Amino acid sequence: MSEASSDVLLERLMQLHPKLIDLSLERMMRLLKALDNPHLKLPPVVHVAGTNGKGSAIAYMRAALLAAGYRVHVYTSPHLVRFHERVEIDGKIIAEDDLADLLDDCERANGGEPITFFEVTTAAAFLGFSRTPADILLMETGLGGRLDATNVIDRPLLSVITLISLDHQQFLGETLAEIAGEKAGIIKPGVPVVIGPQEPAGRDVLLVRAEELGAPALMFGRDFAVDAVSAEGFSLSVGSDRMEMPDPVLAGPHQPSNAATAITALRHLAGFELDEEHLRQGLRTARWPARMQQLHHGALKDKVGPDVELWLDGGHNPAAGQVLADMAGTWNDRPLDIVVGMMNTKDPAGFIAPLAPFVRRAVAVGIPGEKNTLSAGETRAVLDQAGVETVAAGDFDEALGLLRASGKGSSRILICGSLYLAGRVLAAND
Repeated sequence: MSEASSDVLLERLMQLHPKLIDLSLERMMRLLKALDNPHLKLPPVVHVAGTNGKGSAIAYMRAALLAAGYRVHVYTSPHLVRFHERVEIDGKIIAEDDLADLLDDCERANGGEPITFFEVTTAAAFLGFSRTPADILLMETGLGGRLDATNVIDRPLLSVITLISLDHQQFLGETLAEIAGEKAGIIKPGVPVVIGPQEPAGRDVLLVRAEELGAPALMFGRDFAVDAVSAEGFSLSVGSDRMEMPDPVLAGPHQPSNAATAITALRHLAGFELDEEHLRQGLRTARWPARMQQLHHGALKDKVGPDVELWLDGGHNPAAGQVLADMAGTWNDRPLDIVVGMMNTKDPAGFIAPLAPFVRRAVAVGIPGEKNTLSAGETRAVLDQAGVETVAAGDFDEALGLLRASGKGSSRILICGSLYLAGRVLAAND
């Protein structure tokens, strides 16, 4: 058993490479070789990339597979409150002692060589997954795809690519086509790929790459589609089959298409059997915190009172802003106020623009503990430019107090702009 806690080990490992993001597979392959190649000892892998929607798709697949009785490993990032959330082994978030032991093994095997935080922690996850039997591993890329640390899997069972939009341009390319080219790096020769809704520029790149590699492609709008949506659910067609699915438990008008992508992926898992009730159960029981999540209880909910709905979302790019705007467009029963905190590596104006017309007033905040946060003043300037009545606050707790003090009657408050902010909110609300 490791003598150090996972927090101590994570902090130490973070110092091994000065650049937080440095896309390459060489360091990863070196460490995996020193660990006796745990990535070659994994259960069948579903590899998921995309800019928006990949976490929701994994959440639906996980819930449906568990409903069907399968043993499931899951790897996602980033975490919201604790690192342990990234690694789910056989349906459960990894235990502290197990995580500390894995990180200790990786630190010893790495021998002090340069390696990024994401690379060494992904290697630790692979090591954990290889030591515990499971039927399947649902694995999300960290950034991009082609040079992502997860892309050491030569032949996954299935690849899935959700909506691609502009994000991380400094690493993935300035255009949608360039970013799609990076995401297409998870497509493997002969391995089926399920492609969710895409802008034409991204879709064309993905389809060309799939054809080059002989990877059978199932494309949203061509091979599967959401035919109709109602308050009760949606109709899904996959090829000639038509299914009636319940309203997904995850909120937002974009969720039926995410659910359709997940269901299509599940129906094309070779060797797995899931009936329609397992698929429906997956949509009813999926969990994915801080993605259009309503906070019904907790310290922050108590602060705003029973007549105010409190919502949380970690989306942070222009596409996510449009998703929030689509949701806000359905909220006609009460005014919407927002609390916004963002990182300086994002496009705050692009995120705010689609949402601004639906907002009554806003409070701008910095993200505590994050050196790359936009200051409250910087975020306020962006909101002012978008025409939103805005004030700045020292933190989100003060922001909620300001909105509560200035509001009358029922309202809706949405805290948004960053997964880092969302994690702080969940921890404070616990």
